Amino acid sequence: MLGLAGALAAKGGGAPFTAAGVLFSGGWPWACFGVLVGYARQSKAESAVLAPAGLGLGVVVYYLCKAFSPVAPIGVVVSGVPQAQVNWAGMLVWGTAAVLFGAPLGVLGNLARHPGVAGLPFRLLVPLTAFYETSLRLGTEGAAGSVATAVWSTVRALAVLAAVALAGHTAWRWRRPAGPR
Repeated sequence: MLGLAGALAAKGGGAPFTAAGVLFSGGWPWACFGVLVGYARQSKAESAVLAPAGLGLGVVVYYLCKAFSPVAPIGVVVSGVPQAQVNWAGMLVWGTAAVLFGAPLGVLGNLARHPGVAGLPFRLLVPLTAFYETSLRLGTEGAAGSVATAVWSTVRALAVLAAVALAGHTAWRWRRPAGPR
């Protein structure tokens, strides 16, 4: 779904589609997906296998949807019929990155399952990544437009709120006495 949403959001018209395209063009949603796959699995081995598989599949879906979307810019015309062009180089580069980074992200997501302070650094990985990446984008691509600036600023603010909420929840659970289960 991540690959499909990212490819199709950029093709729609209007501010909501532009905002979704900006959101899914970043690396942090993909990292978040890898971490969430690992978080959802019981074992580290499953996390290390399923996260890169899911990310790799997402990259393939993203590039195929971009190429075969009805509103995609069509490349070559053969016998009067437009032919879609798949960006094989981009798919190879980002697919390789997805597979290489997917396994560590999945394992980190699995480690985030640890309750309390032990899992907190791993749970903070996604909001800190989102904050860092959007801060870089605001600094280097600040003139990208008002929609992009608004999306990155919103993601940054929400990342800070998420980090504070995660830390606060951990502190609350740590200070509360354990009751009967």
